[in-house]
Amino acid sequence: MTDRNYKWYVVGMLWWIAFFNYADRQAIFSVFPLLSKEYHLSNLQLGLLGSSFAWVYGLSAPFVGNIIDRVRRKSAILWGLQIWSTVCMATVLARNFGQLLFFRAAEGLGETSYFPASMSLISDYHGKRTRSRAMGTHQTSVYIGTIAGGFFAGLIGQKYGWRWSFVIFGGCGILLGLVLNRFLVEPERGAADRAEAAGQAIVHAKPHRMSVREFATVILSTPTVLLLMAAFMCENFTAMVLFTWMPTLLYQKFNMSLALAGLTATLYVQSTSMIGSPLGGWFADTLRRRVPGGRILVQSFGIFLEAPFAALCALTGSMEWLIVGLLLWGLVKGFYEANIFASVFDVIRPEARGTATGFMNMMGWLAGGGTAPVVVGYLSERIGLSRAMALTSLSYVIASVLLVTAALAFAPRDTERMRITLAAEALPAEIA
Repeated sequence: MTDRNYKWYVVGMLWWIAFFNYADRQAIFSVFPLLSKEYHLSNLQLGLLGSSFAWVYGLSAPFVGNIIDRVRRKSAILWGLQIWSTVCMATVLARNFGQLLFFRAAEGLGETSYFPASMSLISDYHGKRTRSRAMGTHQTSVYIGTIAGGFFAGLIGQKYGWRWSFVIFGGCGILLGLVLNRFLVEPERGAADRAEAAGQAIVHAKPHRMSVREFATVILSTPTVLLLMAAFMCENFTAMVLFTWMPTLLYQKFNMSLALAGLTATLYVQSTSMIGSPLGGWFADTLRRRVPGGRILVQSFGIFLEAPFAALCALTGSMEWLIVGLLLWGLVKGFYEANIFASVFDVIRPEARGTATGFMNMMGWLAGGGTAPVVVGYLSERIGLSRAMALTSLSYVIASVLLVTAALAFAPRDTERMRITLAAEALPAEIA
């Protein structure tokens, strides 16, 4: 931990955990056709499999996030990894739709602890100068994990049956947790922010713990956070449609194999997101030094451009235009996603960042991602899957308006209030 590069090693270790976090949750969508055939499921029931994860994930997020602010985040991350990996493997025991629904919901609960703990931990190693870059780099694991989960689940599924991919992903996650337990170190909460507030000195401050009720009072008085949550709800609504229904759309519309549909639905969009996320993080860190709402402005730019590309991907009958749309969608998607939590942390004190991440995930996954698969499943049986997916692109436009409002109208006041609070709490450095 004394190595000045250790803060980037932390990002690297968490990168692998997030990889399996997303590979595990994405795997099921590539085998929807196999599940539909084996269990005789309708599109609405398949949508419920996607939504059950999001509902449990979103409902438990604020409470799990508040617990994260009171325990060692290293333990929360590694125990969470063991739990969701075990549930992933146990999914192979399902023998009917109800049991599948149970295991998907249980995996949502198991994965809830990861992002509140990991984002809070990264924020204590990286201050405002590198925070968006660190979180943007970490975000690339989400993209690669989604690609791997979608492709390998489809490939393994069509050769050996859908169950084997769950065994492989879950088993690898369990082994990873055992290895990283030796190397991951818990930092002091608020270390990076208070060091910057005190002129780069090492600062020790008494932690201030908040209950969920206290935190709710804080966000109600911080308009920037409310608008960021509403925007994340809109963004995750359409993003969940991409992950849930795009493999099925490609399987039906372009007559692709399961493996190719799962790969195409994730490879192009996530590959360019791996470029857009670090780039968006760099732009955000740079603009944040000049404008209080700089990170949010970068997000609003990216998410506005997502709308036409999402609609194009849903409606086109050309494979060439589909690939162009997916590539451009992924690039600008990375601009938004690199800064999801970094923007919130600019106006939330360090000891409440686990709870903040939990509330963000509640809005994004319960209200956004949790409704999208069912809504599109329902609409697809009436107007067709392509048109149902295209309609969801309007949520990106709404999100962009919310973000511009937050950046220009409220972020200057809210960020200054947080800066003054942290500066007042900074104590003289204590030399060990």
